[in-house]
Amino acid sequence: MIYLDAAATTPVRREVLEAMWPLLTGGFGNPSSHHAVGEAAAAALASAREAVAAELNCRPAEVVFTSGGTEANNLALKGIALAAPRGRHIVTSALEHAAVREPLSYLERFHGFRSTVLPVDGAGKVDPEGLAAALTAETTLCSVMYANNEVGTVQDIAGLAGICRSRGVYFHTDAVQAAAWLPLDVQALGVDALSISGHKLGAPKGSGVLYLRRRVQVEPVIHGGGQERGRRSGTENVAGAVGAATALTAARRGWAAAAEVSTALRDRLTAHVLAGVPGAVLTGHPGRRLPNLASFCFPGLSGESVLLELERLGVVASSGSACAAGSDEPSAVLLAMGLDADTATTALRLSWTSEVTAADLEAAAAAVVEAVGRVRAPHAARL
Repeated sequence: MIYLDAAATTPVRREVLEAMWPLLTGGFGNPSSHHAVGEAAAAALASAREAVAAELNCRPAEVVFTSGGTEANNLALKGIALAAPRGRHIVTSALEHAAVREPLSYLERFHGFRSTVLPVDGAGKVDPEGLAAALTAETTLCSVMYANNEVGTVQDIAGLAGICRSRGVYFHTDAVQAAAWLPLDVQALGVDALSISGHKLGAPKGSGVLYLRRRVQVEPVIHGGGQERGRRSGTENVAGAVGAATALTAARRGWAAAAEVSTALRDRLTAHVLAGVPGAVLTGHPGRRLPNLASFCFPGLSGESVLLELERLGVVASSGSACAAGSDEPSAVLLAMGLDADTATTALRLSWTSEVTAADLEAAAAAVVEAVGRVRAPHAARL
């Protein structure tokens, strides 16, 4: 099997399992307890926080451990919006994940906020001038994802965040897909909040990180004992935090070189598919996209049928966001990029970890060409 659905989840790294195991057995203490077992857990949690801070170039106190990217997004959006809004206006993009769209919908329905959704071009890019024009004296927050989970388009986060900073607007980015592959220095990016999911990096599901710039106030989403400096109550998942920190450190080790190699492999795969499948459409930006993601549409065919044929050929992939799997609705991301509804239902997403080999992707590209051919054959016979 060639696993090409890393944008949905990744296997747990061995070093992550080894780091977590002692905390699931002998080091099981509550980090709030004032005895040796609890203090050992607190020390492990502090070490994990320092490791994440080192990768993000921030202070350990600016790191909040969460249950994943969804909770991190919810805490950033609801927390910042409700803490001390200068107004009840939020700006976002048309390409956001449901973990951003739904919290914003909640704020609109129950707290009187309104959202401006920025359009994107055919490659999935947000126009900086459009963002600047959307900001008003009532705008409290802007949220634009770093890299799209369906088509891989990468936004100019530093540029967009700079526009917001010049207008006194907080800026959050969902970096769940970007964390393993793109620059992650929060000082250089200029963001006020940044979300990461552990299971996209080789940690178990249920672990995540939210960076919150110092002095950015948040209203907690989870109330209770005041853990995580009052920002996220509940006894800390020490093993999960250590797992997320270990996975982030491992993913960031040599990331630039890995991204360069993966980009070359991605481009070869893309060229192979486009040459071998007449009418295939590459979706997302052709250059400013994740190094580990290639996405296509095959007009006139069933995307699900192509996926089934691929799996028979030993390649596991997806049609887009795992959170929308099973839905009959066309991808909102592809519709926002200008594709028609019929074409948007033919999507195929191939995504991989840095452990993938050139031979794997060559075989996968050949399998895509063969799978589309198998689906087209009976379709053509009916015409």
